Amino acid sequence: MLQIRPTCEHCNKALPFDAEDAMICTFECTFCKDCVDNLLNQVCPNCGGGFEKRPIRPKQLLKKYPVSNTIIHKPVDLKKHQERLNKN
Repeated sequence: MLQIRPTCEHCNKALPFDAEDAMICTFECTFCKDCVDNLLNQVCPNCGGGFEKRPIRPKQLLKKYPVSNTIIHKPVDLKKHQERLNKN
């Protein structure tokens, strides 16, 4: 079951369960589409994997399967991220 994390890890933008711009990697690292496209070059800074659009949990399932309330806000060191990208 996906956690459906509530914010972008980098910019802390709210990403509610029905956010159209929420992106996740294979480990559920969660970022907004703006950060993924414009800062991270479609590469997860935590695992090095790619991103996909996060599915939207149907509203009628939220009570039975609640979304995460845990905010993970750890802004990416963009200089280090770019250096890692350049090595590959």
